[in-house]
Amino acid sequence: MAETRGLIIIHTGPGKGKTTAALGTGMRAVGAGLRVLMLQFIKGSWHYGELDAAAQFGDRFVLRQLGRGFVKIGAEKPDPEDVRLVEEGWRQAVEEMESGRWQLVILDEILYAISYRMLAAEPVLDYLRRKPEPLHVILTGRNAPPALVELADTVTEMREIKHAYQQGVLAQRGIEY
Repeated sequence: MAETRGLIIIHTGPGKGKTTAALGTGMRAVGAGLRVLMLQFIKGSWHYGELDAAAQFGDRFVLRQLGRGFVKIGAEKPDPEDVRLVEEGWRQAVEEMESGRWQLVILDEILYAISYRMLAAEPVLDYLRRKPEPLHVILTGRNAPPALVELADTVTEMREIKHAYQQGVLAQRGIEY
């Protein structure tokens, strides 16, 4: 007989669609009677369409932005305030996952926070190894660490083949944000 348990799912890669795929799964979960929490680790300064869509589901799909928006990366170290917000977001995520209120928790852009060295991968790995059994967790963002990929039940890599932005088309409200 097939096993049923809470899954760990990763949407990663350089292509568009990681958050969108997680939102689609969240919407499906709500339709099946599950309660969903989506925590967006980096997003925070723009008004994204998913905020308005999630509000339509009431307390069945709750979306919270935890950051200030885009963060500086590369040669510069991340702003200490952005690091503090990510660390506080991780504490909130653990508290919510332990609460029993949710059947699916989406940790949107947490993989960016890890790859930008704003959050260590080890606490995330340690928690996911001992998470409540029925809880489903989706992690999104580029550069999923190999240890998280190994731990996950399902991993999908989004690969960009072509994007309208390369042709000079600006991001479209309702499509990209």
